[in-house]
Amino acid sequence: MDGILPLWKERGLTSHDCVFQLRKILKTKKIGHTGTLDPEVEGVLPICIGQATKLSDYLMESGKTYEAEVLIGRSTTTEDAEGDTLEKDESYKQFTREQLLQVLSQLTGEIEQIPPMYSAVKVNGVKLYEYARKGIEVERPRRKVTIYELTLLDERDLYEGKEIAFKIRVKCSKGTYIRTLAVQIGELLGYPSHMSSLVRTASGNFSKEDCVPIHEVKKAVEEGTVHELILPIEKALSSYPFIEVDATNEKQICNGQILKVHSLLKQSEKIVFSRNGKAIAVYIKHPTKTGLMKPDKMFPNNF
Repeated sequence: MDGILPLWKERGLTSHDCVFQLRKILKTKKIGHTGTLDPEVEGVLPICIGQATKLSDYLMESGKTYEAEVLIGRSTTTEDAEGDTLEKDESYKQFTREQLLQVLSQLTGEIEQIPPMYSAVKVNGVKLYEYARKGIEVERPRRKVTIYELTLLDERDLYEGKEIAFKIRVKCSKGTYIRTLAVQIGELLGYPSHMSSLVRTASGNFSKEDCVPIHEVKKAVEEGTVHELILPIEKALSSYPFIEVDATNEKQICNGQILKVHSLLKQSEKIVFSRNGKAIAVYIKHPTKTGLMKPDKMFPNNF
């Protein structure tokens, strides 16, 4: 069994829980997820099966889309609703739609973030959340991330109250902390804040509409229709140019040989060689040899 299972991870499960359950359901060990989702977060979690596990790093590097609720008026230790209250501002607050849109504009594009203490980022070989659980505060490295789109999902013209909640849609690069973004929005508005809920609606080329929850996978196995849920590896590679092999280069490509660089690698960081639409190899520019390209991934089951 090879391919991508676009899973809808439900709240309460860790990404590892999903992999553990699916290994039992699908009766195969060669399964991997494509980026951790916290237990309290639901959403798109593509699962790689068989030779598709070679694409896990591509999917982890791909952009993500989230819908989040930001709550203005209270900050927490974890920057989300799971943490203890850190600061609470009970004053009556008021800001306009235009003011909020201006803040979102300031946070669109390349921005800097400081990872939250309750995160898996490592400092001196130790995960930040391990320091946090011991009450140890350490200096956290700033990181640059890209917010491709930041959309307000609320039609009010005026926002007012002691606590104010509104939803946003975020299209972003790998490594973006949406809860930290919620805190940054509050800071620019002048108030403590946190992320009160989060859903991942897309990961790479996979969206919410593609996904099924674990109980539907189990049902499909029982009914013998699970193959209908597994998408081909070509779906994960569809953002790159595909080139059909021919008699002159098929043997070289199947053998993983270094070749003269293809012109399409001037516009794309990767190209996919295929036979009858089935991917057999992904090639990239050679890192040290100018004018040449090398295989980055090979799919021998498709040879």
